[in-house]
Amino acid sequence: MKPDKKHPKKKFNIGLVGCGAVGLKRINSLDSNVKLIGCTDINAYKTMQFIKNFDKNKNIKIFDNWLELINSPNIDIVIVATPHNLLSKITIAAIEAKKNVLVEKPGGCNSKDLLSMIKKAAKNKVKVHVGFNHRYHPSLIKARKLVNDGVIGELMFIRARYGHGGRIGYEKEWRLNPKLSGGGELIDQGIHLIDLSRWFLGELVNVHGYACNYFWNSQVEDNGFMTLKTKENKVAFLHASCTEWKNIFSMEIYGKLGKLDLNGLGGSYGLEKLTFYKMSPKMGPPKEKTWKFPLNDVSWNLEMRKFIKDIEFNRKSNSSLKDAYSALKIIEKIYKVSGYDYRS
Repeated sequence: MKPDKKHPKKKFNIGLVGCGAVGLKRINSLDSNVKLIGCTDINAYKTMQFIKNFDKNKNIKIFDNWLELINSPNIDIVIVATPHNLLSKITIAAIEAKKNVLVEKPGGCNSKDLLSMIKKAAKNKVKVHVGFNHRYHPSLIKARKLVNDGVIGELMFIRARYGHGGRIGYEKEWRLNPKLSGGGELIDQGIHLIDLSRWFLGELVNVHGYACNYFWNSQVEDNGFMTLKTKENKVAFLHASCTEWKNIFSMEIYGKLGKLDLNGLGGSYGLEKLTFYKMSPKMGPPKEKTWKFPLNDVSWNLEMRKFIKDIEFNRKSNSSLKDAYSALKIIEKIYKVSGYDYRS
């Protein structure tokens, strides 16, 4: 992307908290006007592996702890890519240090954490972006444009599935430890489905669902089923699962003039593509048009670029703390009726 001559790109220094796989993806998505200058992780081995893989010239400072990093006067933006139990604590401290923050979804383990973050971000006049990178997948961007252009008419409902099959030892990982994750598959992949459904349909005020554990020997759910409805009776029928065995992302958006069928996210989820089924005036078989997106996942790059511009031009974030708060409120309602109490 070429810099705007009227508004030359400002340079930003990044501090990374969390040197795992997601942290590495975030750093690999930085443009030339954004530079990583410091990192930290509670796991020293992860930090050293990160430095080995990313910083061959050893120009990045390794901070002893995240508090030292966020208080560094040289850092403009903090990226928080830790397990869920640390997200809100670190983000709130960064906000109070008057840093702009990109925090990974879900932003915290519960909605109360998000309320505190919303208030403190407003008070300290900083930008906080929640990492809902799926909004930035090319198929989702194209689908959103088609919906905005009225191509499929007034929306009626969404049907979506998202899941994977885990791996050997998955039940021992932090994502299935309620003290670290705040929940299971609903708060991990399910929150993406909720966020995307809210993005297309609007606020989901009527919540029905069930969280259950079928396979993995853990204290959290491996499947989440949801039927969510707006006040206009538009419905999102969603299923998130880590017993899929074959990775899947499928979202169908139904309008009164046609349907958008999104499949794949690249990599193990298969080729990312979008098919538009246009209703014929005489009904019957629809006309079809398919867009394929064979390139590597660029959602991380596009999301970071959007966040940087939000800071530069003081714009509203596309996926805010309020979005994460609304999604977590839905998840908490489902946990409550399902007999899961991860908050105690």
